[in-house]
Amino acid sequence: NPPLLGCFHKGAEGISFEPALEAPDRVPPGRLSLPSDRGDLWFLGCRHGLVLVFDKTRQQFMVWDPVTGHKHYIADPPGLDVTKYVINGAVFRSSAADVHFQVVLVAIQDGQAVARVYSSETRLWGNLITAPVTSESSDLFVTYVTMEPAVLVGHALYWILSGTSSHILEFDLERESLAVIRMPEYFSGVMWPKLMQANDGKLGILYVSGLTAQLWKRNTDLHGVASWGIGTTIELDKLLSLDPRDVVIIQGFAEESHLVLLKTTTSLFTLKLEQLQFKKLFDTKVRCCCYPFESVYGAGI
Repeated sequence: NPPLLGCFHKGAEGISFEPALEAPDRVPPGRLSLPSDRGDLWFLGCRHGLVLVFDKTRQQFMVWDPVTGHKHYIADPPGLDVTKYVINGAVFRSSAADVHFQVVLVAIQDGQAVARVYSSETRLWGNLITAPVTSESSDLFVTYVTMEPAVLVGHALYWILSGTSSHILEFDLERESLAVIRMPEYFSGVMWPKLMQANDGKLGILYVSGLTAQLWKRNTDLHGVASWGIGTTIELDKLLSLDPRDVVIIQGFAEESHLVLLKTTTSLFTLKLEQLQFKKLFDTKVRCCCYPFESVYGAGI
């Protein structure tokens, strides 16, 4: 698997890169940054060595390879109004050796979930995919897809939905279909839960309250019925030297390294859930979101 090279964060001067590796593997910060004096680049996420950005000035989506510097601009997809609705998305490759990539864009429009898939090989958008935003309970009212990056679990992408109750939007990459999944009632009104892949490859939700982290997992029984349950509880202050007044925030999830990024008041750490191993990446006081970037980088590239 490619290493965690570092993290991106968005600021007034564009998208900046903060390296995570030690010398001699450390990447110069400016080498993988994307300057912009307009402050109009929306970071949607990164995966398989690629970054998906929305350029608000151009009104175009862009797939950027930070290592090579290549930028691939994509025209707005038909049927998704970027000027009226909140649109999120994800980039991915079918395999590590594939030079081509695909982009999935999703939104909630007029009471339904919508999506389109773009192929860099054909340079075309696929058909509009829709699904009603409904639930057996009457309290579901979804307003938009949050701007949290998607998580890839198995053959599906997942985003958190915003509304009167807690739900998740699923996009099945094989079937090219949408579905709405209810989150545990525990997360109703909870701030900043993060989707991730659990240790056994299932969809998980990680949440930090105070200095305690809980990982919930979505299990499916022999009859295909899905349910949520608590998988792991972690007392962070027993693994890290934390001040009781410290605020711990989940900053992201590095899918290929299977690392959770946790930010304290002064520092950014990685947490490997299987072994409960922590590693300090660097000191930082940046308050904005941090996006982990995994790729292969050589000084001669």
